[in-house]
Amino acid sequence: MKLPRKKLTASIPSFAMGDIGFLLLIFFVILARAQDDSHIQWEPAKLDDIKMAAAPLASVAIDSGYKVYLDGKEIAPEEIAAALSTVLGDTPAGQRNVFLKVHREAMASHFEPVIAAISEAGGDLIHILEPEAETTTP
Repeated sequence: MKLPRKKLTASIPSFAMGDIGFLLLIFFVILARAQDDSHIQWEPAKLDDIKMAAAPLASVAIDSGYKVYLDGKEIAPEEIAAALSTVLGDTPAGQRNVFLKVHREAMASHFEPVIAAISEAGGDLIHILEPEAETTTP
């Protein structure tokens, strides 16, 4: 007498797929950047007493080649005011933070027109600095 064999089905266990998908989603959200300015080469100025600032609506940077960037995209200094007005929109005063990152060797002729453009757009200027390195004397 022959007994019929049970057919085994090969299946992929799917009970962990939801967990894996959720972890991947969190991973990519954490790695995502709203403003990619990693290609901008700049060194911040240094200062003794620095206070932390709130989150910005926009970021303006002047790199080592004295090029101006708005949210990581190169822009002409004369176009900053109009572009910032669009970005800031109807945001109430006090919440219109614009970070300004200036390479430490930039002269006033490079950053003063940018400061004027941020002011013209109605942005609250926050200059990004780095704390002064503490020197120890033996």
